[in-house]
This record gives sequence, structure tokens and C-alpha cells, in this order.
Amino acid sequence: MAEQKKVEFADERSAHTFHIPVLGTGFSIDTPLKVAKYGISSVISLVDDVLIEQVRKYHCKKNNEPYEEITNKHSDARAKRITAYLNLVDKLVHRQVKELQASPFEKDSEITKYYEMLPDSPLKESYYEMLKTNIADKKAELQAFLRKKAIPGSIDVNIMTKLDAPKFKDGEPLPHECSDAMAALRGYGESTLKSAIIFSAGINLYLYSYMSEFKDFFCDRKDELKKKIILKVSDYRSAVTQGKFLAKKGLWVSEFRIESGLNCGGHAFASKGLMMGPIMAEFKKKRDDLGTKLHEIYNKALVSLNLGAIDAPHRTLFTVQGGICTSEENHMLKTQYGADATGWGTSFLLVPECVNVDDETLDRLCEAGVRDTELSKCSPVGIPYWNLKTSASEVNKQQRITDGSPGAPCPKGYITWNDEVTAKPVCTASKTYQRAKLKSLNELTDLTAEQKKVIKDDVLAKACICHELGGSTTINLDIDKTIKPNVCPGPIIGYFTKPVKLDEMVDHIYGRISLLKNTERPHMFIEELRVYFEHLYDETERARLELSANTPKYLAEFQENLLEAIQYYRETAGEFLTDQQDKFIEDLNMLQEKIEAIAPVTA
Repeated sequence: MAEQKKVEFADERSAHTFHIPVLGTGFSIDTPLKVAKYGISSVISLVDDVLIEQVRKYHCKKNNEPYEEITNKHSDARAKRITAYLNLVDKLVHRQVKELQASPFEKDSEITKYYEMLPDSPLKESYYEMLKTNIADKKAELQAFLRKKAIPGSIDVNIMTKLDAPKFKDGEPLPHECSDAMAALRGYGESTLKSAIIFSAGINLYLYSYMSEFKDFFCDRKDELKKKIILKVSDYRSAVTQGKFLAKKGLWVSEFRIESGLNCGGHAFASKGLMMGPIMAEFKKKRDDLGTKLHEIYNKALVSLNLGAIDAPHRTLFTVQGGICTSEENHMLKTQYGADATGWGTSFLLVPECVNVDDETLDRLCEAGVRDTELSKCSPVGIPYWNLKTSASEVNKQQRITDGSPGAPCPKGYITWNDEVTAKPVCTASKTYQRAKLKSLNELTDLTAEQKKVIKDDVLAKACICHELGGSTTINLDIDKTIKPNVCPGPIIGYFTKPVKLDEMVDHIYGRISLLKNTERPHMFIEELRVYFEHLYDETERARLELSANTPKYLAEFQENLLEAIQYYRETAGEFLTDQQDKFIEDLNMLQEKIEAIAPVTA
């Protein structure tokens, strides 16, 4: 049996107990440059390498860094653009942190801002102790300690595994390593970042296997992981399946990021009607068992790779995001369900000092009500997508339809997958696809008028999100002011009413203030159930029209899972609610009646 190495693992928590998830392709593209120095972790999307290159040029000029354009003529341009940008962000954040650590402990200084925003913790107590002491030597000693502890948040990246379009040259397919997702992984793998990569939208075997070719994903001589793996999952079974696959390759999952399937922003995944409460309860119950199983598989792989087994697993965090709106909900997820940290995405769209959101889009977000967002057919990926119905992108799309010229130009082609009505794959949001599809639809004689209307509405709903999601960024950074921005907030956007500063949003998360003004809001578990009910109702109606890919068996299981979740919440409400239990139960009963009223679809 291989000798096992003795390992001691440091606490891997960041200074804060929340993170800012990926926000579209552009909203959080340079968020680390705005928040990492304060110990806040955030996530950059690696979808749009054209936008990434434009933003790199902007920040090179702003920070007096040399810039040499990486054009499409460069070999492996997509990966090189990503590597160059991530290296720049890494360099600039390290520079910011050094400046912050050297700043004086004075009112409104950078290091004071760092510590004032922290949650209650031993480190925060040391800061208060430093402020209170009048002993010069003691104050100097504590300040030196606090300067060293002012470490940056993680500069993480996100790859949506389904966005993996193959590449061609002269009509011939290029090797799989040239696909969009693989090139993005390569760009991150070759960067200087010591952070984490988040995989969302399910498993991609090629992509996961490709990680084995980058040494930074394997533990080094100190048994540390320079580049960590985070899996965004919507249920325990998915975590087990993906975790085992990676462990067999000697790759460790450092965090399972549990996200509500539908009560989130951006793309949404229905997950057979599994609700957040029962999902989190299962993770809490089985997390130790999962760690043990993965460690056994992981060690066998390390031995086979001649890396040597370790006697204790690397730490694995279990975090949660999707629909969190109040500090009480934030606290509940940590205390009742054992979450190590939480993700706050949609709410940060109202913090312009942290994200790229143009003034017009910010105004529309502030004015939005809960029903101004919809779980739409807007995404060419073919996955439900949260869409702000009042965005400039949506208004412009509807105008094109009114003018008789539906579809977008498709300038970037990241989602050119569909070849049902064209000779070569195109994007379903493109003018080329929509014209051809609508023409073929009109020629069909075996569909009812109602079926044709639903299909037509689905076709026209598609938007050029891979280009327009970056619109706020190109407007803010004066790159391209002509793009009509798309924005994809979750329904909680309707409970915030104005732009706020970073420290205000942090105070809201930690319960020091509340940014919700005179608004009655259902509990996040109720809100999630509502969204799932509406999705089930819509899919059931589509199934009756024979226009749903979901089978009657799937829909029945979906409905049963919702009812089981309601029963779980009814039995456990007293454990996570200290007040408003009566209102919570009343909402449960109302939703139960609606869900039970959905008649099953016959095969």
C-alpha cells in the first residue's frame, strides 16, 4: 500500500461568507478589480473572448500596462486572449492589495473599508481591539497583524459546459480541444491565477477529462491546489456523479455550489421539481459520507498517477445560491442547513461600483417589479432563461418583429448549433434561422393553429444574448455604445428599488441594515415553489399540445416532488422560521391547491 503523506490544511475560507456569482458575460467581467481587494470573491464569465479582449485593452490603458492585440489571426486566439486578461487581472489585484495593506488605519481609508465590511468574526474582533487600545506598541502589533490578514477575495472564472461549439477550418472540423469550452479552460489553465473554475450547466466529459492536462489542478508538493474546481449543482445525485468522475482522474472538487434550479438569474434548470430545502437537508446529512467516498477514489487515482495518496481529504465547501434576498434567509441557510457560504447575484446588479451596468439598464432594474422578469424562451441555448421584459434588448427585439424583420445579425456565433432549416449550423436568434424557420412553419399542414402560434412565439423569443449580455460593459467602458443591453436578473430584483453602494449591500447581507423598503415578500422557499409551479403549469400545457420534450412520466414526477417538498416544509417550518410561520403555512397551502389542480397529461 502506498505511503500516505501527513497533511495539515489551513482554513480556506475567504474573509467574507458570501460571493458574487457570474453575472452574464459582461456584468461581472471585471468585478474582481473592484471587490477582490476587500476580500470578496467574484466570478468572471469566459464565454465572450472578443469582449474579454476589449476589456483587457481598456484596463491596460487605464493602468499604464503594455497592450498588444490578440487578433483572430493568432494561433489559439481564444485561449490566449483569456490567459492574457486573467493574468492582467491577477497582476492588478495583487497591486491593489499591496496598496490597501499599506494604507493608514484612518476613516474611509482602503484598509479601514476592508475591515468595516467584514462579518462578525475573530478577525473583526482583532480589528475592534486595535481600535480600542491606547497602548502604542500593542496598536502597532495589531495593525501589522491586520495588514497581513487583509487578503484578497478569489478571482474565479465560470465555464458553461453546454457552450462548447465545435470549430471548423475550410469546412473541416478542428480537434475537440479547439472548441469554445475547451479553449476557455486552456486559457484559464495556463494563467497565473490561484483561484477556482466553476462549471455550470451539467457534466461535459471531454471538458472534465481535459483538466488532467494542466498541472495546476493537481496538488503540489505541499499538497495544495493552485487551481480549484467548483461544480454548480442542483441536487445531491449530480454532485456524487460529477465528483466521482473527477476523483477517478485525480481531480478534487473543492466546492459544491448548490443553486436553485429555477429561482436564480440567467439560465435555469428545472431539476425535476426538486426544492432547495430538501436538497440542502440531504447535503447536510450526507456531506461527510460524500467526502469519504470521493477521498477513497481520489487517493487511488493519485497513486496510479505516482503523486502519492494523502491521509486526509482536501477541504470541500458546500455553498448555496439562488433567490436569497434577506439576511434572515442568509443566516438560515448557514445555521439550519450548514452552508459554508452563500451567493448573491441579482442584487449586485444594483451596485454599479461593483459591476458593469449602464445607467439606462440600472434605471430599468430599479423600476422593475417581480413580474417584470420572466422565465423565457429567450436563450438560443434552448434552456429557460430569466429575462427582464423591459430591457433595451427586449424592446429592440420586439421592434424588429413589429417591423417585419425578426432575428439578430449574430456577430459572434458562440451558439451556432442548429441546422434543422439551414445548410450549416446557425444560431436560433439569428435572422438567417428565424426567416427560414418561420417560412418552413407556414408550409406545414399537420399542425393546428394553436401549435403553430406556440412554435412561432418560441422562435421569435430568441435574443442575441452572447452579444447583448455584454452591452452594459461596452457602453460603460466606451467600447461600443450601439449595443442594446440584455439583462437576466432573477425575480428578487423586484424587491430592491434603488442603486446602492458596495458597503450598503454588504451590510444588508450581514443584517446590519435592510435595503428592502416597505415590501411584503414571501419566503425564498415559497418564491421558489411559485416559480416551479408556474413552470410545471406551462410545460404541462405544452405537453397537451404535444410540443414539450418532457414526458408525462417526467411531469408526474415533477409534480410529486413539489408536493413532497411542501410536506417537508410543513413539518420543518418551526426549525428555520422564528416568526411569520402562519403566513408561510398559508402560502404553502395555497400553492399545494394550485399544484394538485394540474391534471396529469396522458401518454
